[in-house]
Amino acid sequence: MWCYDYVSLEEPDIRLLAQDDPRGFLNNYRNKTIIDEAQYVPQLFSYIQSITDRENTAGRFILSGSQNFLLMQNISQSLAGRVAILKLLPFSHAELKNASLASEQVNELIFSGGYPRIFDKNIQPADFYPAYIQTYVERDVRLLRNIADLSLFIRFVKLCAGRIGQLLNIASLANECGISAETVQAWLSVLETSYIIFQLKPYHKNFNKRLVKSPKIYFYDTGLACSLLGIENAKQLQTHYLRGELFENWVIGEFLKQNYAAGKEPNIYFWRDSNGVEVDLLIEKASAITAVEIKSGSTMNSDYFKGLKALQSLSVVAPENSLVAYGGDQNFQTAQGKFVSWKDSIFKELSIGV
Repeated sequence: MWCYDYVSLEEPDIRLLAQDDPRGFLNNYRNKTIIDEAQYVPQLFSYIQSITDRENTAGRFILSGSQNFLLMQNISQSLAGRVAILKLLPFSHAELKNASLASEQVNELIFSGGYPRIFDKNIQPADFYPAYIQTYVERDVRLLRNIADLSLFIRFVKLCAGRIGQLLNIASLANECGISAETVQAWLSVLETSYIIFQLKPYHKNFNKRLVKSPKIYFYDTGLACSLLGIENAKQLQTHYLRGELFENWVIGEFLKQNYAAGKEPNIYFWRDSNGVEVDLLIEKASAITAVEIKSGSTMNSDYFKGLKALQSLSVVAPENSLVAYGGDQNFQTAQGKFVSWKDSIFKELSIGV
């Protein structure tokens, strides 16, 4: 097992030492070292480059930071070709379960989300997320972009939460928020760069069409999305009009966490035809495409296979690679595909090749 020294540049006095004398600072860490919040002292990166080139030792430094844009900007300038990049998202269901922290109720999992501090300090999600949103906007957003009206930006983020699982409509967002379409694009970029939202592209056999058709919006953390939607407890989630979309978001988000934890960048899409028939998640691999329809209902229903059968008729996906991830507990095989439980079953089915 590797042992690492640890230093955080969040502490002002440590940060000043690193800024004033980068070479002397690094001389204090001659073993494998984790430098947290590394984006605060970009002067270190050129010196780290020299050390890694001289020592030629893999894993000499682990650089982490809470502000992805600033960290990646400095890495791309000074450490290109010398780094492996891992995306660290909030806790996954598997991680919470392994630590005996996972609820047996899916609504609780969706509402709580996966931010570590909730579980480390036993903070109620209804208390944690509003404070997180405020500090994120006041600190991180100001560093990324000069936004004059932060309250308007928060309104924009809430409008995005109300569009989970829907086709992105730039004009509609602009009109409702009272901003320009160009500002919508810029603010979406801020949310993506800071790992608040991600966009799911539509699937087309013609690759160019994947780049120009409207994507869907999802949040990396459903607990944050619930807070933005004004949901105050898991019980309210049961009857919320976006409960199905939040469940869909949670399943797709868990799949992303599973892949990112393995250092993989999955090729995932949704599919929708001209008649509005759609499938929530397509996973493209070299060997085959796996299609997943996501339904929050706990009762198996043959109608759930409507979109999957449409894809099968187009020879895009085979029945053996067609899944319905649903809110029930049982797995059940049919001629059109397989019902798979939201619990561990769906993620075990999708982990092949990860």
